[in-house]
Amino acid sequence: MNALRASLAAALVVGAWATVGLASGPASAAAVDSPMDSPSATTRSATDEASASAGMLSAMRRDLGLTEDQARVRLAAEKTATAVQGKARRAAGSSYAGSWFDPATGRLTVAVTDGRKSGAVRASGASVRLVRHSARQLDATKTRIDGLVAPDGVSSWHVDPKANRVVIDVVASAADDNDVREFVERARRTGPVQVNRTAQAPRTFSAGTVGGDPYYTGNVRCSIGFSVHGGFVTAGHCGQTGAAVSGWDRSAIGSFQGSSFPGDDYAWVSVGNGWWTVPVVLGWGTVSDQLVRGSAEAPIGASICRSGSTSHWHCGNVLATNETVNYSQGAVYQMTKTSVCAEPGDSGGSFISGDQAQGVTSGGWGDCTSGGQTWHQPINEILNRYGLTLHTA
Repeated sequence: MNALRASLAAALVVGAWATVGLASGPASAAAVDSPMDSPSATTRSATDEASASAGMLSAMRRDLGLTEDQARVRLAAEKTATAVQGKARRAAGSSYAGSWFDPATGRLTVAVTDGRKSGAVRASGASVRLVRHSARQLDATKTRIDGLVAPDGVSSWHVDPKANRVVIDVVASAADDNDVREFVERARRTGPVQVNRTAQAPRTFSAGTVGGDPYYTGNVRCSIGFSVHGGFVTAGHCGQTGAAVSGWDRSAIGSFQGSSFPGDDYAWVSVGNGWWTVPVVLGWGTVSDQLVRGSAEAPIGASICRSGSTSHWHCGNVLATNETVNYSQGAVYQMTKTSVCAEPGDSGGSFISGDQAQGVTSGGWGDCTSGGQTWHQPINEILNRYGLTLHTA
């Protein structure tokens, strides 16, 4: 074990967050080198103070330009907005047209097509915007576009509640290609559509072998997502069902018990051979680790952070949900787009908002030097697909 991993393992064993056995990256070192049978996270109370680790606050200061106090205020407002989201949707009924968190006001905004529903939605704690198209109409438009064959120059498409349109992102350099223009014209005939340009095409973030990283499938390196009882979840493009998985030290962890890609991008891996799971997202030694307490879905506009074995901790905002991503290997549906950067090797890693698990890293464009965008596969879909239970603190 090198000095960095030794110091990480020591910190994880004796520190206040000494619960890491297998969560993300070098957390595995603690699992192998320090046989702790009784996680001590229970010594830390489940207060709001614990919902954001010092590491998350540090990353939010760096990536979102917030002071520590501003980051705490925003996380508290986002937690309230997440709780309001379901109530507001029920209040809007068939008039519901989407929702998003507004950092400027610290409130959830809900779009409705029927002004008579405004009072009930406001009573739930949300602001209201009157629009033309309902979520049901926009979802139907997106479903029809999902049935089209997209050329390489089309990056992705999603329902944008603020625009009250289905937004199609096309790669700027390919925007005038005949096949891209034809796709856009066909998409416009399906319903309300808006076209935006993006800098690059999406790609997955797996990587070739690099010594000392957290888990491998053959010569592919990826990142662990979230602990579930009996294993962990990660990205489907990292390995096929039955493929063997080894840890950062190349010792056997388990194998892929289920995997889907493209169409979806999720998988789960069994854990054994002296490894175990704990409800933590790794801070990589430079920031403190983050406990996982649930998987409530953050609204569009909320802050979100990511941990991965290449670029470690970075934060950004939720840009879109239910987005179809057009990878070269095929389309992947129902993804969440964020402004968080990522790099090869980060695939499968953890996306978390506050202390709530959000999803596993799939792909994106750009890097953590120049910036970019990244998509994740929502965690609740993975849990439901495989009948898994998230390991929470």
